[in-house]
Amino acid sequence: MLSKSQISLLTSLQHKKFRREHGFFLVEGYKSVIEFINSAYQVDTIYHTPAIASKMLNLSRKINFQEISLNEIEKISSLKTPQEVIGLVKIPIWPVLNYNSLKQKFSLVLDNVQDPGNMGTIIRTADWFGIGDIICSEDTVDVYNPKVVQATMGSLARVNVHYVDLIQTLPQIKLPVFGAMLNGQNIYNTNFGGEGLLVMGNEGNGISADIERLISTAVTIPRAGNAESLNVAIATAILCSEIKRNSMK
Repeated sequence: MLSKSQISLLTSLQHKKFRREHGFFLVEGYKSVIEFINSAYQVDTIYHTPAIASKMLNLSRKINFQEISLNEIEKISSLKTPQEVIGLVKIPIWPVLNYNSLKQKFSLVLDNVQDPGNMGTIIRTADWFGIGDIICSEDTVDVYNPKVVQATMGSLARVNVHYVDLIQTLPQIKLPVFGAMLNGQNIYNTNFGGEGLLVMGNEGNGISADIERLISTAVTIPRAGNAESLNVAIATAILCSEIKRNSMK
């Protein structure tokens, strides 16, 4: 049974302020929790219902396990339809971004992406295409937001997400910088080469003017219909697919 103080702590983690204060975030769902157990992340506690207690037997004994009721799960969950397993995971202290580690591959750069669903989908897309690093502006949505974590479907456990001052950082990385823009060159006629950064902008405003000045090649997905723009997560997936195809030539 959860105490009132435990419930208060766990529900507070839905807010960035308290995630930072306590140093933890929540992962919901058995499959997603397993992904974090099998990663470099430290899973502190697993809360689960009696119905799936048998599944907990084969997991690491270094983790704390607490059996709670479905009613208690509903109290601490951020989902409309709660899962029967919730993991309390420690927020890691990432080392300073090593620019040399970004060479000879592609990494994503997110400039003020705000929607948690978009952020989570982009992380999942990066994982699919083998992109291990996402570099975010400091005003991009928090990666440990419950909606972001849920949308990654466990991929967050395998993708490194860094928050930096993009204006200062991008020039220091010294790699080609491709930016997704409406007035760029056709991605299907672009030679992306074997390394670089792909910048994706804000849902409503695109790439900011300060970051736009740092882009070496503006690229665009050619439009065949009448839609004004593409969702940033979908656009990221299309661009990652073309970059991967380009590298396999």
